[in-house]
Amino acid sequence: MRFDVITLFPEMFSAIKDEGVIARGIKKSLLSIHTWQLRDFSDNKHRNIDDKPYGGGAGMVMQVKPIRDCIRKIKQDTPGTMVIYLSPQGEKLTHDLAKELSELDSIALLCGRYEGVDERVIEHDVDKEVSIGDYVISGGELAAMVLIDSVSRQIPGVLGNAQSLNDSFANSLLDYPHYTRPEIIDDQQVPEVLLSGHQANIDAWREDQSLKNTQKKRQDLIKK
Repeated sequence: MRFDVITLFPEMFSAIKDEGVIARGIKKSLLSIHTWQLRDFSDNKHRNIDDKPYGGGAGMVMQVKPIRDCIRKIKQDTPGTMVIYLSPQGEKLTHDLAKELSELDSIALLCGRYEGVDERVIEHDVDKEVSIGDYVISGGELAAMVLIDSVSRQIPGVLGNAQSLNDSFANSLLDYPHYTRPEIIDDQQVPEVLLSGHQANIDAWREDQSLKNTQKKRQDLIKK
């Protein structure tokens, strides 16, 4: 899986490229992250990529040409790339969507800033808008990192095992509780079934706890 990230702040992505699960996936050659500095595609000496909005109003709007030229370069290098714009107006990122995206060969992520991008980019150059939630953050970089992480976890081999199969939402339910050593701390004890060594009973307990956890915290998932 190849991720191309169009951004004004490529340095931010060292946070996931150099650490944790994503870094291990990169070392295994299971995925790659390529950042593109959008200012490199500016056609003016000040490297501006934004301008005032037509019709007036606060803030600035990211221009068409630098974004379009960058996308064209990415698609020239990697034909068939899906272009995703991180936007609060987009389809909400879910486990199912992350799994669907993980089956692609390449994704380009457009990180907006300011008041967003010129609508003509969204209409003609973007394949899908994706949101990480019903709130607004300062730019698309953090949202892109969330998407990269959630999608990468679904790529076979990135986690080293079938661990993602037990993630919350993997079976439309929340995860079951987890415990580790010591067995007793501050009079709080690990459930005995987890110490029994009886795998069938442990699996049944985990399934029951997953259902109870979902009923308690996310009844909307039960209704679905």
